[in-house]
Amino acid sequence: MEKSLQELRREIREKLKLDFIVPEDIPDEEMFMEQVTTFMEEHLRNNLRNEDEKTLTKAMINNYTKNKLMPPPVKKRYSREHLIFLIYIYYMKSVLSINDIQKMMEPLLSEEMTEEKLYELYEKTFEMEKAQYFNIEQSVAKTKAITEKKLPESEDEYLNKMLYIFMLGYDIYSKKRLIEKLIDELD
Repeated sequence: MEKSLQELRREIREKLKLDFIVPEDIPDEEMFMEQVTTFMEEHLRNNLRNEDEKTLTKAMINNYTKNKLMPPPVKKRYSREHLIFLIYIYYMKSVLSINDIQKMMEPLLSEEMTEEKLYELYEKTFEMEKAQYFNIEQSVAKTKAITEKKLPESEDEYLNKMLYIFMLGYDIYSKKRLIEKLIDELD
Protein backbone atom coordinates (compact mmCIF):
# COMPACT_ATOMS: atom_id res chain seq x y z
CA MET A 1 0.00 0.00 0.00
CA GLU A 2 1.46 3.32 -1.08
CA LYS A 3 1.86 5.94 1.64
CA SER A 4 0.45 9.41 1.26
CA LEU A 5 2.90 12.29 1.06
CA GLN A 6 1.68 13.39 4.49
CA GLU A 7 2.43 9.96 6.01
CA LEU A 8 5.80 9.85 4.28
CA ARG A 9 6.80 13.26 5.62
CA ARG A 10 5.69 12.26 9.13
CA GLU A 11 7.80 9.07 8.91
CA ILE A 12 10.82 11.00 7.60
CA ARG A 13 10.43 13.64 10.32
CA GLU A 14 10.43 10.92 12.97
CA LYS A 15 13.55 9.25 11.54
CA LEU A 16 15.37 12.56 10.99
CA LYS A 17 14.59 13.86 14.45
CA LEU A 18 17.74 15.63 15.59
CA ASP A 19 18.70 17.33 18.79
CA PHE A 20 20.16 20.79 18.43
CA ILE A 21 21.88 23.08 20.85
CA VAL A 22 20.00 26.34 20.92
CA PRO A 23 22.42 29.29 21.12
CA GLU A 24 20.87 30.49 24.38
CA ASP A 25 21.54 27.07 25.95
CA ILE A 26 25.30 27.43 25.53
CA PRO A 27 26.56 28.52 28.95
CA ASP A 28 28.63 31.68 29.12
CA GLU A 29 30.69 30.31 31.97
CA GLU A 30 33.87 28.31 32.01
CA MET A 31 33.63 24.55 32.40
CA PHE A 32 35.98 21.69 33.11
CA MET A 33 36.35 18.80 30.65
CA GLU A 34 33.87 16.56 32.50
CA GLN A 35 31.24 19.32 32.43
CA VAL A 36 31.79 19.82 28.69
CA THR A 37 31.32 16.13 27.85
CA THR A 38 28.23 15.98 30.08
CA PHE A 39 26.77 19.11 28.44
CA MET A 40 27.28 17.73 24.93
CA GLU A 41 25.93 14.29 25.91
CA GLU A 42 22.79 15.78 27.49
CA HIS A 43 22.05 17.97 24.47
CA LEU A 44 22.97 15.64 21.60
CA ARG A 45 22.48 12.08 22.88
CA ASN A 46 19.33 11.53 20.80
CA ASN A 47 21.41 12.01 17.64
CA LEU A 48 23.40 8.86 18.36
CA ARG A 49 22.62 5.72 16.44
CA ASN A 50 22.90 3.40 19.45
CA GLU A 51 23.39 3.62 23.19
CA ASP A 52 27.01 2.38 23.05
CA GLU A 53 28.16 5.51 21.22
CA LYS A 54 29.45 8.63 22.90
CA THR A 55 28.71 12.13 21.70
CA LEU A 56 32.10 13.37 22.81
CA THR A 57 34.97 11.94 24.84
CA LYS A 58 37.93 13.49 26.62
CA ALA A 59 40.24 11.89 24.05
CA MET A 60 38.27 13.48 21.20
CA ILE A 61 38.51 16.93 22.77
CA ASN A 62 42.25 16.50 23.33
CA ASN A 63 42.72 15.39 19.71
CA TYR A 64 40.71 18.35 18.38
CA THR A 65 42.92 20.71 20.37
CA LYS A 66 46.10 18.90 19.31
CA ASN A 67 45.03 19.04 15.65
CA LYS A 68 44.26 22.76 15.97
CA LEU A 69 40.55 22.41 15.29
CA MET A 70 39.87 24.57 18.32
CA PRO A 71 41.87 26.67 20.77
CA PRO A 72 43.41 24.99 23.80
CA PRO A 73 41.63 25.36 27.13
CA VAL A 74 42.78 28.09 29.49
CA LYS A 75 43.88 26.59 32.81
CA LYS A 76 41.93 23.41 31.96
CA ARG A 77 38.74 25.40 31.52
CA TYR A 78 36.58 25.54 28.43
CA SER A 79 34.56 28.61 27.44
CA ARG A 80 31.43 29.17 25.37
CA GLU A 81 33.81 29.57 22.42
CA HIS A 82 35.12 26.02 22.92
CA LEU A 83 31.59 24.64 23.04
CA ILE A 84 30.74 26.32 19.74
CA PHE A 85 33.83 24.82 18.12
CA LEU A 86 32.88 21.39 19.50
CA ILE A 87 29.35 21.69 18.10
CA TYR A 88 30.65 22.59 14.64
CA ILE A 89 33.17 19.74 14.77
CA TYR A 90 30.47 17.32 15.97
CA TYR A 91 28.36 17.91 12.86
CA MET A 92 31.26 18.03 10.39
CA LYS A 93 33.31 15.03 11.57
CA SER A 94 31.03 12.45 10.00
CA VAL A 95 31.22 14.17 6.63
CA LEU A 96 34.68 15.72 6.37
CA SER A 97 38.25 14.74 7.05
CA ILE A 98 40.12 16.27 9.99
CA ASN A 99 42.26 18.20 7.47
CA ASP A 100 39.17 19.71 5.83
CA ILE A 101 37.67 20.65 9.19
CA GLN A 102 41.01 22.17 10.19
CA LYS A 103 41.05 24.24 7.02
CA MET A 104 37.50 25.45 7.67
CA MET A 105 38.19 26.30 11.32
CA GLU A 106 41.47 28.10 10.71
CA PRO A 107 39.91 31.56 10.14
CA LEU A 108 37.74 31.07 13.22
CA LEU A 109 40.90 30.60 15.29
CA SER A 110 42.38 33.95 14.24
CA GLU A 111 42.83 36.83 16.66
CA GLU A 112 40.15 38.85 14.84
CA MET A 113 37.51 36.26 15.65
CA THR A 114 36.25 37.24 19.08
CA GLU A 115 34.07 35.00 21.18
CA GLU A 116 31.17 37.38 20.54
CA LYS A 117 31.62 37.17 16.74
CA LEU A 118 31.81 33.38 16.96
CA TYR A 119 28.61 33.30 19.01
CA GLU A 120 26.85 35.52 16.43
CA LEU A 121 28.03 33.16 13.68
CA TYR A 122 26.61 30.22 15.63
CA GLU A 123 23.29 32.04 16.07
CA LYS A 124 23.11 32.56 12.29
CA THR A 125 24.09 28.93 11.66
CA PHE A 126 21.39 27.71 14.03
CA GLU A 127 18.77 29.95 12.42
CA MET A 128 19.66 28.63 8.96
CA GLU A 129 19.75 25.00 10.18
CA LYS A 130 16.13 25.22 11.27
CA ALA A 131 15.08 26.34 7.78
CA GLN A 132 17.35 23.78 6.12
CA TYR A 133 15.78 20.97 8.14
CA PHE A 134 12.49 21.41 6.26
CA ASN A 135 14.34 21.54 2.91
CA ILE A 136 16.00 18.24 3.81
CA GLU A 137 12.67 16.73 4.79
CA GLN A 138 11.18 17.71 1.41
CA SER A 139 14.21 16.44 -0.50
CA VAL A 140 14.12 13.07 1.26
CA ALA A 141 10.37 12.73 0.65
CA LYS A 142 10.92 13.52 -3.04
CA THR A 143 13.68 10.89 -3.25
CA LYS A 144 11.37 8.31 -1.66
CA ALA A 145 8.59 9.20 -4.12
CA ILE A 146 11.00 8.81 -7.07
CA THR A 147 12.18 5.37 -5.89
CA GLU A 148 8.55 4.33 -5.36
CA LYS A 149 7.79 5.22 -9.00
CA LYS A 150 10.76 3.24 -10.29
CA LEU A 151 10.19 0.23 -8.09
CA PRO A 152 7.00 0.17 -6.01
CA GLU A 153 7.55 -1.07 -2.46
CA SER A 154 4.71 -3.54 -3.00
CA GLU A 155 6.79 -5.24 -5.73
CA ASP A 156 9.92 -5.81 -3.65
CA GLU A 157 10.28 -4.06 -0.29
CA TYR A 158 13.97 -4.96 0.12
CA LEU A 159 15.05 -3.75 -3.34
CA ASN A 160 12.94 -0.61 -2.96
CA LYS A 161 14.68 0.19 0.33
CA MET A 162 18.09 -0.50 -1.24
CA LEU A 163 17.32 1.86 -4.12
CA TYR A 164 16.11 4.51 -1.65
CA ILE A 165 19.28 4.13 0.47
CA PHE A 166 21.49 4.31 -2.61
CA MET A 167 19.79 7.48 -3.83
CA LEU A 168 20.13 9.12 -0.40
CA GLY A 169 23.79 8.05 -0.34
CA TYR A 170 24.36 9.51 -3.80
CA ASP A 171 22.83 12.79 -2.62
CA ILE A 172 25.16 12.89 0.38
CA TYR A 173 28.18 11.93 -1.74
CA SER A 174 27.41 14.69 -4.25
CA LYS A 175 27.04 17.30 -1.53
CA LYS A 176 30.23 16.09 0.17
CA ARG A 177 32.14 16.52 -3.10
CA LEU A 178 30.75 20.04 -3.44
CA ILE A 179 31.80 20.84 0.15
CA GLU A 180 35.32 19.54 -0.57
CA LYS A 181 35.59 21.73 -3.68
CA LEU A 182 34.42 24.77 -1.69
CA ILE A 183 36.98 24.01 1.05
CA ASP A 184 39.70 23.74 -1.62
CA GLU A 185 38.77 27.26 -2.73
CA LEU A 186 39.38 28.63 0.78
CA ASP A 187 43.10 29.10 0.07
